[in-house]
Amino acid sequence: MSAAAGVQPRGREIATSRWPLLAIVALAAVLRLATLGSQSLWFDEAFTAVHTLHPSLTATLSSMVHTENSPFLWYVLEWLDYRALGMSEVALRLPSAIAGIATVPFAWGVGRELAGRRAAIVCALLVAVGPLFVWYSQEARVYALYALLAAVATYCFLRLLRLADRRAAIYFTVSAALCLMTHYFAVFLLAPMCVWLIVDRRMRRFALPVVGVIVLVGLALIPLVHAQGGHFTQWIGRWPLAERTLAVAQYWLLGESGAPLGHAVELLVALPVLIGTVLWLARALRRPPAVPAGEIRGALTALAICAPAILVPILLAAVGIDYLTPRNLIGAMIPFTGLVAVMLGSASTGAAGVACAAGAVIAMLAVTLDVNVNHRLQRGDWRGLAAALPADPATRAITAAHLATTPLQYYLPQLHVLPSGHEVDVSEIDEVGYAPIRPGARTPPAPGFSYVGAVDAHGMIAYRFRAPSPRPVPVSALLAHPLMPPEQGEAAEVLVSPRVRTGG
Repeated sequence: MSAAAGVQPRGREIATSRWPLLAIVALAAVLRLATLGSQSLWFDEAFTAVHTLHPSLTATLSSMVHTENSPFLWYVLEWLDYRALGMSEVALRLPSAIAGIATVPFAWGVGRELAGRRAAIVCALLVAVGPLFVWYSQEARVYALYALLAAVATYCFLRLLRLADRRAAIYFTVSAALCLMTHYFAVFLLAPMCVWLIVDRRMRRFALPVVGVIVLVGLALIPLVHAQGGHFTQWIGRWPLAERTLAVAQYWLLGESGAPLGHAVELLVALPVLIGTVLWLARALRRPPAVPAGEIRGALTALAICAPAILVPILLAAVGIDYLTPRNLIGAMIPFTGLVAVMLGSASTGAAGVACAAGAVIAMLAVTLDVNVNHRLQRGDWRGLAAALPADPATRAITAAHLATTPLQYYLPQLHVLPSGHEVDVSEIDEVGYAPIRPGARTPPAPGFSYVGAVDAHGMIAYRFRAPSPRPVPVSALLAHPLMPPEQGEAAEVLVSPRVRTGG
């Protein structure tokens, strides 16, 4: 009787302690799964589907070496998913969605290790609803898996600091190695952790085996880094470094696609975070501090991890080693979110702190919901554009900007790129791109053709030109007549069906 009586309160206590996490995970799942296939694949996702994934895992990994810029772990998981579920948008994005959902419990763990239950709730909520984390949870690329493993590694590191035992050291070593096998920028996240283990006298007995394994994994990846050689990263240098640096904060607040919302919305989302931070700092900097010492220690720990992980890539970019894009810092955003959660979740700031935390969560949730319904904030609608083009491909050629050809090949799989030395017999030419459109774009690209109208699928545009009957057109003439101005840096390509007659 007494034993049974003791079990029931304990069971209620466990249920009470877990229900907020379960509710937050459920919210994260709804935000990621409900609209998983609503947006078209964009260039990078379509490139993976069209050019990287093959029926053979060996061929997929070989293609990954020659066309991609990330380590192999995500591609192995994506290949397994593709072989099991196929090539639909939902199937290709499902691993990222699962990774995004799984990140939330580890974000809870990061917040709890830093400063307790309140920080855990805020950290999990910010990751669950944050536009940055939701966006990449709905993208068939490496970033959601990287965020998950960054959260796991951060949690395991904090747990190692608290427990200082062999099992915790093993968990951190394994999670750190997997993180490195997912994204090269993991080195910036893991480096301050490794330095901490070496410097902290209490941790030195773990430093050699743990850091040694992490370094060995990093060294083993060097041949892969060299073989990949920074494929398709030239665009990074065309984005001014100052703008990219400012975009790091913007991405955390508004996500990948939030720029069109403008600085006013950005400020509204940032305001509760800024106010909560100022309130916490004002109390923490008092003499004596009005903030518990554990919270201050947790905030400094999170800062010691995330600051180098964010600042070192920016400094390297400034001296010419430039692979900095905001999305590559998504792993560093986990401890940064933990830092924010410590300050917004502090009991020391009272009702004002709760209001700031709630305001930040609600504002980010509003942006995430807006992205799900507002085409202006979404990926290009290549699916809609492909559906709007004529059904018979046997008599048409499509001239498209380089970043448009691969999505069109995904949605119109019969198309292939034709080299410039050929000519095609077609009665329709469709020129595809997006604003701004080149002046004079309605001028026919070849004699005998006339402009017959445009198709606009939420900003993805096709100008259509027709001739009374098929006639030969040099591919070079089509390439010399792009829809978009040349200064956009978008090389054009010509797509045709195998049924189109070609010569040359």
